[in-house]
Amino acid sequence: MAEKIILASGSPFRKALLVHAGVAVEAVLAAVDERALEAPLQGSGISPEDVALVLAEAKAAEVSERKPGALVLGCDQTLSLGDEVFHKPADMEAARRHLLALSGRTHQLNSAVVLARDGAVLWRHVGVASLTMRKLDPAFIGRHLARVGAKALSSVGAYQIEGEGIQLFERVEGDYFTIVGLPLLPVLAKLRVFGAIDG
Repeated sequence: MAEKIILASGSPFRKALLVHAGVAVEAVLAAVDERALEAPLQGSGISPEDVALVLAEAKAAEVSERKPGALVLGCDQTLSLGDEVFHKPADMEAARRHLLALSGRTHQLNSAVVLARDGAVLWRHVGVASLTMRKLDPAFIGRHLARVGAKALSSVGAYQIEGEGIQLFERVEGDYFTIVGLPLLPVLAKLRVFGAIDG
């Protein structure tokens, strides 16, 4: 019998992906300070994929301790450009700097997912996608950000590939769901293994 999954994420995109896939889900925001968790990892040599896993696991564990018996899905995504890890831009100027830095270069999106119950991690996975942004004229970046507005502040790369952000790219290699922030097919497969969804 299917059970309700707790999504330890405030992302409306992740929730929508699960709901559209027919998964009963309740979103509960994790009480986790991501930057404080990440600070000791900087300069440690940890990969951007593992940073995403650490954050996803912290979210899943925190929410699963508050929701006894529930199956909790924690998620996090990092954007890496070489050794540099990007975070959601704080304002439109930061979004502009993100797009200038990514212009004409290939970056990775690392989407981590962790399933936990009662504070114990049951499964972890990271999906990785590579995206090559076309060379962007600074004036175009300004016009683009003026059109998309605050939506640019809701993702690590200052773009949303499911919207007008697709126009920024010349090549995308990887799973669409991983790019949006939830490697959906591996998640669904694992939920079936756990008997949480019909399969």
